[in-house]
Amino acid sequence: MLETKNWIKRYFDEATDAVMIFKDDELVVANQIAQDLQTELNLDPAYLIEVADASVKQKFTPTDNCFSCSIRNSMQEISIPITLASDMPHPLNYFLVYHVIDATDHVFSLTLKNRGTIERLDQLAQQRQLNQYVNRAHEEERKHISEDLHDSIAQGVYSAIMGIRRLAKGELADHDIRHITQVIEGQLTDTLAEVKGMALDIRPSVLDNFGLLPALRVLAKRLEENSGTTILVTGNANTDNLSTDVQSVLYRIAQESINNALKHAKATEIDVLLVAHEHFINLEVMDDGSGFDVPSHQQFNGRSLGLMNMNERVKALNGAFSIRSHPGNGTTVTAKFPVTTS
Repeated sequence: MLETKNWIKRYFDEATDAVMIFKDDELVVANQIAQDLQTELNLDPAYLIEVADASVKQKFTPTDNCFSCSIRNSMQEISIPITLASDMPHPLNYFLVYHVIDATDHVFSLTLKNRGTIERLDQLAQQRQLNQYVNRAHEEERKHISEDLHDSIAQGVYSAIMGIRRLAKGELADHDIRHITQVIEGQLTDTLAEVKGMALDIRPSVLDNFGLLPALRVLAKRLEENSGTTILVTGNANTDNLSTDVQSVLYRIAQESINNALKHAKATEIDVLLVAHEHFINLEVMDDGSGFDVPSHQQFNGRSLGLMNMNERVKALNGAFSIRSHPGNGTTVTAKFPVTTS
């Protein structure tokens, strides 16, 4: 038991966060880093109590001047941004974390956690979560392609094979042969069209051969024919100086935005604008659909995953990405990339 206490004390003293434990309003014990902060910054623990007290009373009750009544009875852990040594060249940014240890005996702790470290850890956690969702999106896309190959392409080819087997038996009259030949030709034509459609979705050849703007016009024409929705592509941007990666991302953003407008927003008109400025190129996809509340779709969910994937792709190439939308007022998706002039 004594050895366990020694371990606990060693862990407490060597912790990288400054920890102070209070009973009522009196400091009972502080670990080594907390003691160092008190000495180097002339830090009064009573000041930290006042900061926590003000924050708690603002959150819970404006009438009680008793710290032990307001903060200890809340029975919650509260994190408060605080800056120490603000008059020095390098201010210290922390989160002041209040935590109840024993409400009955009025024992609580105040912990100073480095804000930069916490923010970096949060960023890493968010990045790990985002990677999981992006990987899930890729798996869903692979699953979709697999289903298309099985349900459409394979079935079309199999039907054609069955027709050819009937022809091979040589037992059919001439008019039956002509009919089956026409059926097989129709099946293979439909299958070929589906293969071309899948290829366009995966990687349009016009993007490689003619550039971004023609590829966007081909995309708009195809989706317009399939949906009946008016899709206009305008702009005279020269994309020759854009990298292949940037052109691909801009194409995917337009594709995803148009599909979202058709699928979710019931838009009747979609405008795609690609404009080059002196130092950047700007893509806007605007629709007159139902719109949506952007903040409610910033968490990870099915509909927002495509938007988040677009955002991450743009950021990875040093671009800027934004979405403006309100229920009933349509949606505008914007992507901007810097361009270098030769």
